[in-house]
Amino acid sequence: MENSEKTEVVLLACGSFNPITNMHLRLFELAKDYMNGTGKYKVVKGIISPVGDAYKKKGLIPAHHRVIMAELATKNSKWVQVDTWESLQNEWIETAKVLRHHQEKLEADRQDNQQDLPTQEKPGRKRKWTEQEQDFSPKKPLELKTKGVPEVKLLCGADLLESFGIPNLWKSEDIAQIVGGYGLICITRAGNDAQKFIYESDVLWKHRSNIHLVNEWITNDISSTKIRRALRRGQSIRYLVPDLVYEYIEKHNLYNSESEDRNSGVVLAPLLKNTTGAQS
Repeated sequence: MENSEKTEVVLLACGSFNPITNMHLRLFELAKDYMNGTGKYKVVKGIISPVGDAYKKKGLIPAHHRVIMAELATKNSKWVQVDTWESLQNEWIETAKVLRHHQEKLEADRQDNQQDLPTQEKPGRKRKWTEQEQDFSPKKPLELKTKGVPEVKLLCGADLLESFGIPNLWKSEDIAQIVGGYGLICITRAGNDAQKFIYESDVLWKHRSNIHLVNEWITNDISSTKIRRALRRGQSIRYLVPDLVYEYIEKHNLYNSESEDRNSGVVLAPLLKNTTGAQS
């Protein structure tokens, strides 16, 4: 299949990135290899979108630090960049809305390119922490994507896929929109039975053709949780995170027992919002 006939794809990874690790970066490479290898898709960009502070997850350090670490981690990448829009919002933003924001932005950029506006953004330009301002796209029904515009798909690990089954963590309509309207590329770890989970979920089974499961043959069990635990215990994390990230953590003494207690006892934003909405 010629490149002109392949569907261009933008990989979007949402999450805490607390801190970003080498495994997060490997997810992009694994997904890109898989999607390009199908012969149907061409991955043109990867986006890391750290969640905002309003997510209220226990141990979540300020977004400013998490964004800077992600920018340091992708400093030498030719195709993965960091986007700060989600992290700058005053309220927690649902993943479905983040996907829509980026799809609409691609469509707007496409229109700008067609009109040859002098103010159009240069392709692949990395955006810094202070450059993006808060803006919300009005909620509207999912429409057919504009022809010639890359498709945004959510990149995740099997743990996110399985989190769809946690009561009140996700709205059912958001799950349907994410997997049905955009698509999911899930990197599976050893011990995860993602196919079984899809089979046991009616909504995931309905949209199973839009869920791409990627086997991680060279296993890597690095996680942000384990990184923070090692730091609290004074153990080395070198070679588990990019060198620049390691140096930044050391310089600012970011992770310790005190930081791990941040948001302790606070209800996670999606649980609070979805539980309140269900009761009203």
